[in-house]
Amino acid sequence: MLFGQVDGICERHGFRSPEIDDAGSHPKSKDGKFGAARTLPANPLRPPDLIIQDELHLISGPLGTLVGLYETAIDRLCSWQVGGKTVRPKLIASTATIRHAKDQVHALFMRSTNVFPPNGLDVRDNFFSLQRPSNEATPGRKYIGICAPGRRMRLCLIRTYVTLLAAAQVVFERFGENSDPWMTLVGHFNSLRELGGMRRMVDDEVRTRLGKMAERGLAKRIIYSPDSVRELTSRLGSAAIPETLDRLENPFDPVMEEKRKEAGRTHQHPPDLKPRPLDVLLATNMISVGVDVPRLGMMVCSGQPKTTSEYIQATSRVGRKFPGLVITVYNWARPRDLSHYETFEHYHATFYQHVEALSVTPFSEGAIYRGLSALLVSLIRLRGFEFNKNETAMRMATDTTHPFVKEAIDWIVWRAKRVGNNEIAQRVEAELKQKVDHWQKRALRLSGGSRLGYEGKKDSETIGLLRKPSIETWDEYTCLNSLRDVEPTSLLILDDHNLDDEADFQGAAQDEGGGES
Repeated sequence: MLFGQVDGICERHGFRSPEIDDAGSHPKSKDGKFGAARTLPANPLRPPDLIIQDELHLISGPLGTLVGLYETAIDRLCSWQVGGKTVRPKLIASTATIRHAKDQVHALFMRSTNVFPPNGLDVRDNFFSLQRPSNEATPGRKYIGICAPGRRMRLCLIRTYVTLLAAAQVVFERFGENSDPWMTLVGHFNSLRELGGMRRMVDDEVRTRLGKMAERGLAKRIIYSPDSVRELTSRLGSAAIPETLDRLENPFDPVMEEKRKEAGRTHQHPPDLKPRPLDVLLATNMISVGVDVPRLGMMVCSGQPKTTSEYIQATSRVGRKFPGLVITVYNWARPRDLSHYETFEHYHATFYQHVEALSVTPFSEGAIYRGLSALLVSLIRLRGFEFNKNETAMRMATDTTHPFVKEAIDWIVWRAKRVGNNEIAQRVEAELKQKVDHWQKRALRLSGGSRLGYEGKKDSETIGLLRKPSIETWDEYTCLNSLRDVEPTSLLILDDHNLDDEADFQGAAQDEGGGES
């Protein structure tokens, strides 16, 4: 129905399509909240005219490749005919860090690129950004690089965290709520492994050292872990992410802090008592998108982020409203980190020039293997009503020449030729014909009253054409549930053989043929 393929409208529930399981009429509800309703015929609607894509630079790599493949169906299903002319939807995309946008947009959407509005006459003002000198009225961000050759990365991070948190406490005790932007420390990490190690160190060593910082001329600070130490990663559930972002909005306020202490003594919590603000937020590249918390002012990056685009996006989350401080702790054992440290000033003065070009290959061999079946079924099933209902998958047994089937194959091949080349288009066409043939054979093989459906039904005679990805071998019609399901999860079982020492372990591994594992 998103693409306008509706055949009726229910007075209570709205538009419906043949696949929607809804009665033709509804009686009046017992509580009187809903009156009697019926379904009336309705003509198909116009598909979406406008598509807005935010953060275009993120639609790249494996994600962009599959998005570009599925856009083949979305583009076709959103198009409609006016006076014999095909009208495609208008696309508006926005991003702050991108290079070779023309090639990326062509691969994703098969469109030409126009920048609106065009650049003006002043290089310091291009409508999207305005270059201003840093002063008290318009503060900016200060970038500092730390590299300690011969010292462990773990120790450098501990000392950096302790110093910043204790120094912020000194400012807080002197200036109160005006120091709020620098009370929450955001830590950026390139991997979950590094973040997990730092989480343990914050709960242990950082917390312990902060309790003794008054002896070193700073201020004692209490970290109420784990309540005031959170992480923003893919390990969080969908409900925990908004909760963490809400906690991140809570400011450090001396008056509210006194109320919390009083509530702790009396065990009475007034209704206006807000949760304790976060002392430390540990995040991966999830913080690069959608985290718009103006109160943040301090970040520590553990090593140089993988791409310049991610570095710009992540560090721009601090210092939006107040002066920002970004400290990058470099690992001297990594050549890339060391190179960035040696050219620190030049890199940061020109880092928009270092944004990497993005790769999108929607009709590559891997993308075709993972997504072509879903693309074919989508174009056939959603084009109209003939193949829409679940059981109409059986129709392929006798109708492989239906206009929807031919149109789907021709459109995908035409798009593959425009985005790729003739060789790619020929390979895609062969794959599509093989999939249609496989679909037909599955329908013809069924006997004994069984029938083919897009989705199999338990305790019924409907056999599913499409399969969900699992540890089993993929077949012709295994389809992704989401773009995260590119590979199934691998379960690791660690079997402890109670080996006495490392020599015994190595000997056992070599005996089993796993000496290089």
